[in-house]
Amino acid sequence: MRRLLFPIIAAAAFGLAGCGEEGSAALPEPFALTQDAMGRYCGMNVLEHPGPKGQIIFGPEPIWFSSARDAVAFTMLPEEPKTYSAIYVSDMKHAPDWDNPGADNWVDARAAFYVIGSSARGGMGAAETVPFSTRDAAERFAQDNGGEVVTFEDIPVDYVLGPGDAATAPGAVGSTQ
Repeated sequence: MRRLLFPIIAAAAFGLAGCGEEGSAALPEPFALTQDAMGRYCGMNVLEHPGPKGQIIFGPEPIWFSSARDAVAFTMLPEEPKTYSAIYVSDMKHAPDWDNPGADNWVDARAAFYVIGSSARGGMGAAETVPFSTRDAAERFAQDNGGEVVTFEDIPVDYVLGPGDAATAPGAVGSTQ
């Protein structure tokens, strides 16, 4: 009986040991924002624009975005690849000011709290999804600048992309498919 149970118990223990590791791989570290960062959509130097920035990591180099909103848009557009390993946005809680969001104060975009509909304008003068690492900081910003606090999953597709077919694309943030 012991000979029959040992392989079963060993297999179960081995299987359980791997359960906590699957899907919990550490995110790659964010890159520091430098003068070399060029925006994915505008092709301009990211530092030439005010407000929060974004970066999406696919491999050894990030793709840069002139605004946090552009980084969120990338995740919603059906034609953009979905094989990235991390999405980071500027943590405006630690930003020196609106024009200088900081080179190293990044927050995981999926864990951030965003203020949408505020009076703040990001890169190219567009409405911004203003990211913060804490809900309290986002709420203070909303009190001072208007808007509402939402999570990454709750950012309306229409707010980022405008009305259209991309809003219902499978896999898009806010998609019902």
